[in-house]
Amino acid sequence: MRLESVDLAQLITIIAEEVRAASARPVVRCACHSVAEDCCPNRFQGVIDAGAARLGVHATGGAPAGVAGYIDHTLLKPDASRTEIEKLCREAAEFKFATVCVNPAWVATCAGLLAKTPVGVCTVVGFPLGATTPDVKNYETRRVIFDGAREVDMVINIGALKSNDLRLVEKDIEAVTSACREAGVTSKVIIEAAYLTDDEKIAACTLSKAAGADFVKTSTGFGPGGATVADVALMRRVVGDDMGVKAAGGVRDLEGLKAMVEAGASRVGASAGVKIVQQSQGKEPPGLKPGPTPTKPSY
Repeated sequence: MRLESVDLAQLITIIAEEVRAASARPVVRCACHSVAEDCCPNRFQGVIDAGAARLGVHATGGAPAGVAGYIDHTLLKPDASRTEIEKLCREAAEFKFATVCVNPAWVATCAGLLAKTPVGVCTVVGFPLGATTPDVKNYETRRVIFDGAREVDMVINIGALKSNDLRLVEKDIEAVTSACREAGVTSKVIIEAAYLTDDEKIAACTLSKAAGADFVKTSTGFGPGGATVADVALMRRVVGDDMGVKAAGGVRDLEGLKAMVEAGASRVGASAGVKIVQQSQGKEPPGLKPGPTPTKPSY
């Protein structure tokens, strides 16, 4: 990989510093793996049965068990009502999605509704622009963890990356990943790939990995474009197999999910999670039955 638009010397220095810092950190393992080495049998069969041709194994516990385990059931629109949030949680519990992904104001509500289920609560920090300061993102992270979030998706300072200020990008990411590490919470770094050159995508993923993030994520869903197979494949090549890649934005059906998984995604953010799971079960969701070709309105 050739990096021409990124300050390579600065990037190498930052990575070296992060590696030295990481060597002093205690290794955090999931509760499952701290019990027995063979505690996670047959982790991949559900994914294979769903049609995946490639599996990304990462630090957050291996591949999900089946299609639903790939999905963060997402509702991030600003006008989401309590009724819609409650429905999201009911669906997540019924279909056994990995998490619900909601705005910070709804974290405590979702944590309460899902307390007796295996579904986690995911939320977003610095969302959707990434343009707040590192100390604000750090506080926001600690607050949502206090409210019950078990996964945090943060948006990087895109302007800093475009300005080649890699030191600020590092500080920005570390402000969130450090708070997540302390609490044993999963961190995901949204790089908003649609705004970036390939060099910048590589730099963002490299800095995220060096800062100890658990995942890199393609998009907010509020930018100029969502997840693409090419971006997922590039991100997977950069971070390797010991880190998660989340595809988000525009994944609306089972074929779309399969394409992202085959490219290297280990998690998918989608608002169409129910439809995707129903398709994987061979069911036709309401409203998808073939009908006459629509005609252009006469008015």
